[in-house]
Amino acid sequence: MSDSRPVDLPMNAALRTRLEAWLNQQNQTLLEEVMATWQHALVRFQPDEALVAELHAAAADPAATQPSDDSEAPLGAALDLIEGATSQSDLLRRLMDALAPLVERSALFILKQGLASVYNHRGFEVETSHRTNAVVPPPELEALIQGLTRSIRHKGPAYSALIAPISAFEAAEVAIFALHHKRKTVALLLVDSGLRSRLDHPQLVRSLVLGTSALLAALAAAQEQPQAPAPAPGPGPAATAEPAHQAPTQVIPETIETFHPTDLDPRTRAAAERLARVLVGDVELYFPEKVAKAQSQGNLYALLRDELERSRANFVERFGEDVEIQHRIFTNTIIQLLCNGDKAKLGSAPWA
Repeated sequence: MSDSRPVDLPMNAALRTRLEAWLNQQNQTLLEEVMATWQHALVRFQPDEALVAELHAAAADPAATQPSDDSEAPLGAALDLIEGATSQSDLLRRLMDALAPLVERSALFILKQGLASVYNHRGFEVETSHRTNAVVPPPELEALIQGLTRSIRHKGPAYSALIAPISAFEAAEVAIFALHHKRKTVALLLVDSGLRSRLDHPQLVRSLVLGTSALLAALAAAQEQPQAPAPAPGPGPAATAEPAHQAPTQVIPETIETFHPTDLDPRTRAAAERLARVLVGDVELYFPEKVAKAQSQGNLYALLRDELERSRANFVERFGEDVEIQHRIFTNTIIQLLCNGDKAKLGSAPWA
């Protein structure tokens, strides 16, 4: 049998060359057609008049070029609300009101004698009343109280301890901040996301806490301002015309503001008034419900006997029993600030 492959090789090579030439020609023709189609389609990328008009309108509208800030308005309203506070207790109530649009749940704890006690809360299971359980701060919370950290932004022992008296449900996200007064932590604010997956405005809450701390100091400073002494009558005609029997006498005043100058040194008196306002202000801050009840029903001493006696003992230790007996600075401060100026609301205090 003869082998035909040597005879076929020249013919196969010729066919391959012819086929490659044809393929190259078709590829070139197809490429030219694609380029022509592409060049023809480019005219479709020219914007029409309607699109140009829309682009000009958007460029002229500042709202379309500037990002909207949806947090400025609620923060401004919250700051306006707390800025109108007239006392420290009023400020804390306004803080809770201001937080309502920003967070799902919030709770305020007052620090006293090493414990954190529930002062007020919003959004939890019980709105009308809360338990009085005091919380022993765990080490994580102590770090915040001592100023070693600015805030707590995670769930842990601190969050579990604070939320235990008011809810059995722990949220997904949480933030805990400290309220300061005279470089001392006086309260803790807890906010969390409730049933939602995230806490929306932690930075706004932090700004509100800083503003509240500043206002606490401002309100305390306003209360501690010494009152200007009543001007002494001069040697004018009006003074000489006044009868002698109307000269100032040793009269026990009803309020501090009407107290006439006596033998008490003005500087001592101003310092005593400042301390009395601070001590009485602390009672109002830590026991707002009892104070409100006494203002409506009377008998403040029966409701706050231990607290009033402790505060009076601090005042007497600083200025002496004789000063209080003769001038009633501490007693009159209680009547003025906690009893709305009505002595009857104080009740049967032994030193009243």
